[in-house]
Amino acid sequence: MLNTEQLGDAVRAALESADLTGLADLLDPDVRWGPPGDSVSGCHNRRQVIDWYELARRAGARATVSEVIPGDDKLLVGLRVTRPDARGRADEDDRWQVLTVRAGLIVDIRGYDNRPEAASAAGVQL
Repeated sequence: MLNTEQLGDAVRAALESADLTGLADLLDPDVRWGPPGDSVSGCHNRRQVIDWYELARRAGARATVSEVIPGDDKLLVGLRVTRPDARGRADEDDRWQVLTVRAGLIVDIRGYDNRPEAASAAGVQL
């Protein structure tokens, strides 16, 4: 079983290489993904999360991991997301995800537009 720091390294490697099989191996079968405080919308299992990444990739989205900060049972993951706009030019945004870890697997993913808010949710010091 991976500790939080090792899992962070594995998440970085999977996201940077677009290794969706490797990413799937890090997700609990019943992983949830969505906005903070919302348990209804978003993804409700591993397959849905991987399908979302596959669709985004096919639409031209790319992500570069800018940081991974391990906490006790969470990871703060910073991403630089690039997507083509309507004219085909690159549109870039910084995004953060808080990944909750249990028994060495990611059980919950929450997306944030704001780094301090995400860090607070992850319980990590900036």
